[in-house]
Amino acid sequence: MGRVIAALVAVAAVGGCTVQAAENDGKSPVRIELPKSSPAPSTEDEKPSAQPSKTPPKVLLAPGDTGRDVRELQARLRQVAWIFEGPTGTYDGTTEEAVKGFQGKRGLPRTGETDTVTWQRLLKMTHEPGKWELYLMGGQPADKPDARCLTGRVLCISKSSRTLRWMVDGRTEMTVPVRFGSEYTPTREGVFSVYWKSRHHVSTLYDSPMPYAMFFSGGQAVHYSSDFAARGYAGASHGCVNVRDEAAIAELFDEVRSGDKVVVYW
Repeated sequence: MGRVIAALVAVAAVGGCTVQAAENDGKSPVRIELPKSSPAPSTEDEKPSAQPSKTPPKVLLAPGDTGRDVRELQARLRQVAWIFEGPTGTYDGTTEEAVKGFQGKRGLPRTGETDTVTWQRLLKMTHEPGKWELYLMGGQPADKPDARCLTGRVLCISKSSRTLRWMVDGRTEMTVPVRFGSEYTPTREGVFSVYWKSRHHVSTLYDSPMPYAMFFSGGQAVHYSSDFAARGYAGASHGCVNVRDEAAIAELFDEVRSGDKVVVYW
């Protein structure tokens, strides 16, 4: 019997049980108490863990912003037919509505702001716009004037920046974007002079209006172009230097005199 008790005590010790000592004469049966398992927690007391809140995407551009990045946004929106005008560089109401339309079409929140999600989606659908997509309707900076423009009264015309400076004694009085002829009807380069002015001119060769024409080389002139005003650099002239700002060319026409120098250069 003693051996049995000893064995039970050993098992109890290994199993983590407690053994109560026998009472009276040691002949009472041995009672082994097993450890009670911890009660399962009440489901009523459980609280669901808080779900992490979603951080809204970072806003990159918003109404009122200006600059080159806005031009790129507008040029890319134009590629997917959400904007039809050329880039202006100003995040205006038209741009905001275009962004909302683009977002709504793709199931994104219609905020009208360009956030990281909207921008990444637009990048995947478009190509990087070139310089003349960014400045389709003008607004580009002018090149440094050619040295031949620094004296006298000069229409200083840069083909590389597509700009015309009206300069008097080295000072720039006005700068406007201009458009030139195509590769088939190129605008001539060199030094010329204004030999004739015609305010309400109509081309006899192409039967098209050439308001505020200032002729400098054969039939080539600086003049206002309604096509340039409407289409920007998506079109070209027949060799003339087109101006899209009618108010500016009207003012320029009144300033320029016959005999003033014209410099066309790269």
